[in-house]
Amino acid sequence: MSKLEIAKAMIAAYNAQDADLYVSYMTEDACEAGYRGAVVREGKEGTRTGLKDAFAKWPHNHAEIVSIEETDNFVVFREHVTRGEASDGSELVAPFDVLAVYSFEGDKCARVEFIR
Repeated sequence: MSKLEIAKAMIAAYNAQDADLYVSYMTEDACEAGYRGAVVREGKEGTRTGLKDAFAKWPHNHAEIVSIEETDNFVVFREHVTRGEASDGSELVAPFDVLAVYSFEGDKCARVEFIR
């Protein structure tokens, strides 16, 4: 699979709320973070756990790829994210756009950074 195909497969797994499949495309020490900021989900297991928690809270969560940029080791998606109603009754999150930068080491995603 190309890096673009891997990043698209990660979004498909995210939209299917399949945290196990999502992290299967990642390195063991991969993470998700704010752009040049704090890590919010550390390692494959931290990412899996964080996603499972998010999917439980927002069972209708969905990310749509709006645009794509690609270089040798990076894929950048502009994503339109809708959360839907939260299962815990918390306030509705308005839909938002985010730039997601997928960084690769070989054929695995090593880091996803979000610019919001």
